[in-house]
Amino acid sequence: MLRTFLRSFRPSLVASALFSAFVSVSAVQAQPSGGPYGPLAVTYEVPAGAAHVYYVAPDGQAEAPGAALAQPTTLESAIARVVTGDAIILRGGTYRTGGLVLNQGISLQPYRDEKPVLKGTLVAEKWETLRDGIYRTKWSTLFPCKPREWWQRNREGMRTPLHRFNNDMVFLDGRPLQSAGWEGELTDGTYYIDYEARYVYLKNNPAGHLVEITARDSALIITGKPANGKPADHKGPAIRGITFTQYAYRALEVEGKRGSVPPSEEPTDDPVGLADPATFGKEVVGTLLEHCAITHCSRVTGYFRGDQLVIRHCLVSDTSTEGIYIIASSDCVIEKNIIARNNVEKLTGYYPAAVKIFNQTRRVVCRDNLVHDNPNSNGIWYDVGNLDGVFVNNWIDGCLDGLFFEISRGVICAGNVFANCQNGIRILNAREARIYHNTFLNAPALVERNERGSGGDHFGWHITTGPDVDQREGHVFVGNLLMADARMSRPLLTLGQASTLRTKLTTPQVAALDYNFYVRAGDPSGRTLVAWAPAKGDGSPAAFQTVEALRVMFPDFERASRTVSAELGAVLRSPELQRYELTGDWTVKSAVPDDVRQALGWPKRDAYAPGAFQKR
Repeated sequence: MLRTFLRSFRPSLVASALFSAFVSVSAVQAQPSGGPYGPLAVTYEVPAGAAHVYYVAPDGQAEAPGAALAQPTTLESAIARVVTGDAIILRGGTYRTGGLVLNQGISLQPYRDEKPVLKGTLVAEKWETLRDGIYRTKWSTLFPCKPREWWQRNREGMRTPLHRFNNDMVFLDGRPLQSAGWEGELTDGTYYIDYEARYVYLKNNPAGHLVEITARDSALIITGKPANGKPADHKGPAIRGITFTQYAYRALEVEGKRGSVPPSEEPTDDPVGLADPATFGKEVVGTLLEHCAITHCSRVTGYFRGDQLVIRHCLVSDTSTEGIYIIASSDCVIEKNIIARNNVEKLTGYYPAAVKIFNQTRRVVCRDNLVHDNPNSNGIWYDVGNLDGVFVNNWIDGCLDGLFFEISRGVICAGNVFANCQNGIRILNAREARIYHNTFLNAPALVERNERGSGGDHFGWHITTGPDVDQREGHVFVGNLLMADARMSRPLLTLGQASTLRTKLTTPQVAALDYNFYVRAGDPSGRTLVAWAPAKGDGSPAAFQTVEALRVMFPDFERASRTVSAELGAVLRSPELQRYELTGDWTVKSAVPDDVRQALGWPKRDAYAPGAFQKR
């Protein structure tokens, strides 16, 4: 069956499509760029082509026309008036607002280099003093919530208290506080909420401090439905240079057919089950976020739906379950962003990801992003029914699984750096992952499959959108640099399979495995380099300490690969400074298919050195 598949396989018209208008890159960007990532300092000119310009300010007057800089209106009033082609120009300052709804393809941007900040909190000023140094204030806008119905309390209830799932947040001089379970548990840096009596409690004395408490659960909802007395034009807005922060639930949402749902409902069921891509992703097309900062949202930065979404040069940080959440959309681009500190509440059983790409997305490109400081969260996760993803030139550091590709088909994973992750990449129950010239440092590669899908599933329809149990194969792992210092004893590469499949699936998951360079510091004896299942004829696993030993059992694999026992400083330019370029002229060099090379932005050569970095 694998041989038949290989004869018929063409790398999925990913290249036609690689969403060429967005995926073309210059040679200068031909590997992880090292920045600049995140929002850049930009001086914005008023759009010359705007049909109508509305100036808004935190102290604007709702009845003002907003046509002149000296007579600004409010943001709420401008949102209600704009039509496609208009622009809203925001003066600097803090806008304490939310719940805005937009259905027109407009521009929102700052006035020149001013800094508009949209906040979902209000200032708490009236406090009463209780015994034991406790303070409380009455608060009317609260956002109680429970975990989703699929959360398994019998497994996770002893690790994550239920009050962590409420969406309220409290900030002391801009610093987020952590929730406590009752008044007696309060310490400096925590808060407690009595939802029945509607009180917020602190241990910190609020006198002389700025205390902000959530009052809005969203900043802006972008819809494909009628709003503000206007039909939708189905065009996404261009949002530049704006900060969104301190929103309960999420700051932004781009709706699909189903529309927004409350936090108690599952927001990703749109569509449910395998569907024709012509039937979704069309309600709002072409949303752009650029040079924005979106931080401190209780659950996610935003739920984003709609084809041709672009999120570029943004900062996304300090969220609890996801940073960016893309659902059922095609031809989207995520590039040059900083995405950090997801799952700040350390929720368990919620499978968090700094970026979640979910439910039959097609041709979503993640390129040259910095994803770091996520010790309690996955990095970027393509999950459930996705097709033809492109994941190139990213720097992923300090995550659980750096790239997680699950229940999906077809991804180019090339030219990335994975450092200090539980797994650099994890491919699970997927097909045709093409993994070329990545650098792994203390971040093993894991490719695995199990019996999920052969019976009922805890998550219902999810598993039906991906490859069947006997189709989870065809992966390519070529030209990678895998390194571990003396602290890491795990295998650098694992091809894993559930023992229940031992007699059912006996052919390898990989179609090609070669030209890889393995470097392990310290004494390699007794430590597995590659773990492989199924290996033997009966489907049982095997463990290899060198590629030479692997070739004895699998002569068609790793024929040109090398194993070296050396300190990392002997092969890298400077691991201490995160300079992971290979020194010397290593003999492990391989060709790269044209579509992968074009996605990377690499010049055409006969052969390329292992890893993400190539000599120019």
